[in-house]
Amino acid sequence: MKSIYAELSELERNELKGSGLYNGDLAPVSAKERKWGMFSFAALWISMSACIPTYMLASSLIGGGMNWWQAVLTIFLGNLIVLVPMTLNAHAGTRYGIPFPVYCRAAFGTNGANIPAVLRALVACGWFGIQTWIGGEAIYKICTVIFHLSIEPASNWLGITLGQFLCFLLFWGINMWVIYRGIDTIRFLLNIKAPLLITLGLLLLDWAYQAAGGFGPILSQPSQFDPGQPQAGKFLTYFFPALTGMVGFWATLSLNIPDFSRYAKTQRDQVMGQVLGLPLTMALYAFIGVAVTSATTIIYGAPIWNPVDVLTRFENPAVLVIAMLALCIATLATNIAANVVSPANDFSHLAPKRISFRVGGYITGVIGILMMPWKLVANPNGYIFTWLIAYGALLGPIGGILIADYFVYRRCKLDVAALYKAKGKYRFTGGVSTVAVTALIAGILPSLPGFLVNVKILDATDICPSLVSLYNYAWFVGFALAFAVYLALRKLLGAK
Repeated sequence: MKSIYAELSELERNELKGSGLYNGDLAPVSAKERKWGMFSFAALWISMSACIPTYMLASSLIGGGMNWWQAVLTIFLGNLIVLVPMTLNAHAGTRYGIPFPVYCRAAFGTNGANIPAVLRALVACGWFGIQTWIGGEAIYKICTVIFHLSIEPASNWLGITLGQFLCFLLFWGINMWVIYRGIDTIRFLLNIKAPLLITLGLLLLDWAYQAAGGFGPILSQPSQFDPGQPQAGKFLTYFFPALTGMVGFWATLSLNIPDFSRYAKTQRDQVMGQVLGLPLTMALYAFIGVAVTSATTIIYGAPIWNPVDVLTRFENPAVLVIAMLALCIATLATNIAANVVSPANDFSHLAPKRISFRVGGYITGVIGILMMPWKLVANPNGYIFTWLIAYGALLGPIGGILIADYFVYRRCKLDVAALYKAKGKYRFTGGVSTVAVTALIAGILPSLPGFLVNVKILDATDICPSLVSLYNYAWFVGFALAFAVYLALRKLLGAK
């Protein structure tokens, strides 16, 4: 299927350059600049999915009571579901060449688009911090092994040691350097990252199988939800919140995928590339994590979920250093692609004439430190039920609004030039669409009581149980409700 490109003419571009809503980073990508084919998108997702959080993802589910195949299947299903809004939101990027924050202007208004852009950017800052923490921890483990340092427990308000914090800052500084170098360095890292981490994962898998004489007890242990087990009959009450968390894992990219799809040659390229690259890679890398961890139970007497900790057990210093460097490079590439490109555009959208892509990347880095990411991943329950589900409750409604606006209300037709005009058709009420903001609030509110209970601000006994349980389905509830409310209000109020 050949794509239909809707482009600005050179005359229109020149006229818009003086607009406060326009800069080179937010400008539409022309047809001749779109060079990403199907395999480019498949490689992008293989590159981003093959990362340490994916490796460790199944551990959270197994820790909650699932057996290995239930955990891997839940991850696969979650990514299959998120693929739907992912490919739908990507359509506008490919057709019009616009990035995510500009795409938001059609639904939220030229100024109101800052609301979803900032919400999405703040989530990305958290993910940036998490990936930076993982890379810094790898450097820290390299130092402790090479220099024979003892690992002392943290005894300060940060909750980590000085050595851990310094290594975190070192890896953070490398990320900032890549941002300074620009998009060419990012593209180079992505090209070498996927084979690096896939190879490392498969080598770990082979080592574990050989060393343990098989994959061990985790692959044979029963589900805690089976008859006669401690949580018998409670599978569905855990499965649906877990599935929501798995959808939330890539809920960020399901919104800002136009930041990448704007470079696609055709709609078929972006759709097929994502279908081929995302669900299977997530399931495969999660399985590698489960299988290697299962083998470590035999080899070391206890399960080791973090691959960084597994690698530190290798006695050959050369093998350790090479493996850790590969892990650091791979983590760096994932971090920049998934957690810097989009928030940099989002922050640039706040003040296009003052904040460039590079400055937006620096802002992302600073906020990533302030969010203290080591606390976000401190335990499996906090990772799934506080981090993944909570931000899914914010991003699900945004996805519902964008898809309702673009596919149902506007029938995929946007006035590209008007998206960059402060007083154009997307100005609505003072630059903000009251319809979109109302729908966003309506989508978020049902999940708020459950979130407040989950973070211990409210007591569960003080809230209606059915209202608390809605939080377990936060992304789905928010998406559906915001979708319906948005279309209903657009029909009643029109361009408000």
